[in-house]
Amino acid sequence: MASSHHPVPPSGSRRDFFAKAGSIVIGAALMVVPAVSGLLVFLNPLRRRGQGGGASNAVRVAALRALPENGEPRKFPVLATRVDAWNRTPNVPVGAVYLRKVGPNEVKAFNVACPHAGCFVDFRADKNHYLCPCHNSSFSLDGRVLDPKSPSPRPLDELPVEIRGDGEIWVKFQNFRAGTKETIPA
Repeated sequence: MASSHHPVPPSGSRRDFFAKAGSIVIGAALMVVPAVSGLLVFLNPLRRRGQGGGASNAVRVAALRALPENGEPRKFPVLATRVDAWNRTPNVPVGAVYLRKVGPNEVKAFNVACPHAGCFVDFRADKNHYLCPCHNSSFSLDGRVLDPKSPSPRPLDELPVEIRGDGEIWVKFQNFRAGTKETIPA
């Protein structure tokens, strides 16, 4: 006689299933934590980019006593802290400016980059104007284009200046896009 006996599942199979499922969930959670941490470290420069502190802040450039009283321009390097991705490098050249004393405590500043193609302009003391060596455009002491046939689309880019403390000259340094009539920050 044939028995209608069904095989009895081994005890604990349900328990084994939950143990294996729990191990998979815990293992996955342990893998997610380092992956998310690594992703946050990788994306940190992107999150930091919008927090200010770039070239748009004022930078100490020179002392007022370094400028001649006759109003002749002097060229000074602009040194600032450069932050690129994960690197922070203090006191690196980020550009240059011409400073010119126009009053006892008043200074004008121009970015040395020509608005036409970005070449650095030179001050010609013998002619009392700025000259771009790339296309021979000349600019007056106040930055205006002297030659109407000049390829420069605008005057030299003037930068805001602040005199602080004992005659320290601070410039809000900014580079602008070359070749455009508008002054568009670069």
